[in-house]
Amino acid sequence: MPARFDLDAQALETSWRAVAAQVHPDRYATASPAERRVAMQWAARANEAYRVLRDPLLRARYLCEQAGVDLQTESNTSMDTAFLMQQMTWREMLDDARDDAEAMTALRAELDEARVSMRATLKRLLDDERDPAAAGLKVREWMFVEKLAQELAQAQPAG
Repeated sequence: MPARFDLDAQALETSWRAVAAQVHPDRYATASPAERRVAMQWAARANEAYRVLRDPLLRARYLCEQAGVDLQTESNTSMDTAFLMQQMTWREMLDDARDDAEAMTALRAELDEARVSMRATLKRLLDDERDPAAAGLKVREWMFVEKLAQELAQAQPAG
């Protein structure tokens, strides 16, 4: 499969199944302990690759990192001013949503819309323009959206 952000999910699964079948430890049941260990390692690698590639955010992170972009997810929190303003708006919406089911629904819809937009932007940046540095900034923004979505999922409206 080509190294692209926009993947055919069915082709990915088909490729993974083919690789997994080749390296499945059961195929090496009568092999030497060393060969069985190597088969287990390859099976684990195939499963990890599939896990990363089927998740769009993890796939985008992987493609950026493979292109040499250090996402600095722990140390670099600087972001575009417009996105910082959007973060503040979403944070306020989350605070309001804790007491209002309709506000929760509205915020959830905005975050879903942001995900769709970020996914399209990452496709353009990674596949069309081949700009992993710019894509890295979008990945960090998407990570914030996912974190906020988790917080929203954990929030329960009072009453």
